[in-house]
Amino acid sequence: MNFTSEFLQKSVELIQKLSQEPVEAVVSVLVELRLRGGRLFVLGSGGGAGHASHAVCDFRKLCDIEAYAPYDNVSELTARVNDEGWDVTLSNWLKVSRLGPNDCLFIFSVGGGSETAHISMNLVNAVKHAKRVGAKVVGVVGRDGGYTKQAGDAVVVLPTVQADLVTPLTEGFQALIWHLIVSHPRLQQSAAKWESQAHTTSEGAFVPQAAPGGVIIV
Repeated sequence: MNFTSEFLQKSVELIQKLSQEPVEAVVSVLVELRLRGGRLFVLGSGGGAGHASHAVCDFRKLCDIEAYAPYDNVSELTARVNDEGWDVTLSNWLKVSRLGPNDCLFIFSVGGGSETAHISMNLVNAVKHAKRVGAKVVGVVGRDGGYTKQAGDAVVVLPTVQADLVTPLTEGFQALIWHLIVSHPRLQQSAAKWESQAHTTSEGAFVPQAAPGGVIIV
């Protein structure tokens, strides 16, 4: 078996082992967030930071949820890292954003953060601050879920199917799960661009497209 076959096989195995209930639980938290007019703050480090910016776009554009990521203001982020230290960068940013009980954190992390190992303490401190102020915490994480799973309200833990592929599989499937969430009929309010376009088949037949809620676009 070559590496491509092995990686794809492990991807299939991960999907087969993934519990669906936590995904639906995250959707429920976000539905309630929108109903009460709360804000969504999306956090991560490394690949999770990149996911955060992309996910903010999707939650705002497709789901009508007011969402933010600290990485979209690199000047403030790096100033806080320089002046206050990495571990409190996100929690201090959330304090200025006046995170409160109507709001929610969405965490993307491979390990979920660990106090004992002092890993991803920026995320650990952000989750601690959220719990102190009564905000909800959801996330998509790997391994055993770490601190995010321990403290979170609804957290998807991606199964470990091969120890030396934890990071690429977790970060790859984080993108899959958040795209599932923003496409969920309970959340999606606007059709994505290509899904909103009528098209013709190879035989030339006109095929109308369905927007969220089953409305046919012609």
